[in-house]
Amino acid sequence: METAATAQLPSDYLPILIQFAAALGFVVFAIVVTHLIGPKRHSKVKDAAWECGVESVGNARTPVSYKYFMTAILFVLFDVEVIFLYPWAVNFRGLGMEGFIQMIVFMAMLMLGFFYVIKKGILKWE
Repeated sequence: METAATAQLPSDYLPILIQFAAALGFVVFAIVVTHLIGPKRHSKVKDAAWECGVESVGNARTPVSYKYFMTAILFVLFDVEVIFLYPWAVNFRGLGMEGFIQMIVFMAMLMLGFFYVIKKGILKWE
């Protein structure tokens, strides 16, 4: 049962709504003002599509090898393990032997997956 001290009123969220409105207003204001007072000079060179100073060559729709995507997925997979390792390392002493054994099992499963990937040759770029 809620008491008068713990009851949430809609007015309790008013500061959050005001801050959200102020942030949104600032973004709209900045976009409109820069569009209105910014320079509007167009030229062939300025309007050309480029990236990092290198002119694009060829068609952007050329097929890409699946190895590129497999490498990216594996990078994300093995990178996410750090998300699990960091809290474990911070709470290492508090977790005791049970936490240590659980992390050994986790790392063993991760290494099994890594060796499977190497055995399948997914990381080879031949």
